Amino acid sequence: MSHPSIRGTAREARFPLALLAALAPVLVATFWDPPAGRTNWLLEVGPGLAGVVALAVAFPRFPVSRLVYVCTFLHILILVYGGYYTYANTPLGDWAKEAFHLSRNHYDRVGHVALGFFPAFVIREVKLRATPLERGGWLTFIVLSVVLAIGAFWELLEWWTTLITAPEVGSAFLGTQGDEWDAQWDMFLALVGAAASLLLLSRVHDRSMARLFERAPRA
Repeated sequence: MSHPSIRGTAREARFPLALLAALAPVLVATFWDPPAGRTNWLLEVGPGLAGVVALAVAFPRFPVSRLVYVCTFLHILILVYGGYYTYANTPLGDWAKEAFHLSRNHYDRVGHVALGFFPAFVIREVKLRATPLERGGWLTFIVLSVVLAIGAFWELLEWWTTLITAPEVGSAFLGTQGDEWDAQWDMFLALVGAAASLLLLSRVHDRSMARLFERAPRA
């Protein structure tokens, strides 16, 4: 059974606003003069910022748990790092490539695990609070299915962007690094990320939602 409606309050807004205040200088600093160019930065970070806008617009009638806000914050930091350098050229990925004798920079793999790991909680919370779905196998199946759909759509988005933008921008955004199975890996890793998040943190998410309903007034 879905939860009763609650209202966002000024007190409840303090936590996401604090995260936004911490994120804002990072966004400004990385957008100012990124090595990969501002267009690539916008392509990589823009979807995450759209998610922030969506959470802000929904807040008065649908505030979410603090775990979701933290997950969104961490996800955007991962996107910003990849958008600043491009995923194929991140220093952290290059270090791992050299240290562990890898065949490529694998930071994009981290990004796609994150694409499943963090949004899974947004999907789970919306399904639990706004639909008749209850905890159990069907909820897990639907959350994983939505994450896989998001991963597939992201691959389509990369393809469309590569077709319509300048070749160097599209190539940087696509970031296959010569791997013919890159799209399949990306979708699979998003699914793995979602499954890991549900397995490891579902109870934490439940407690975070319970505290939200204890604090927030009914609509």
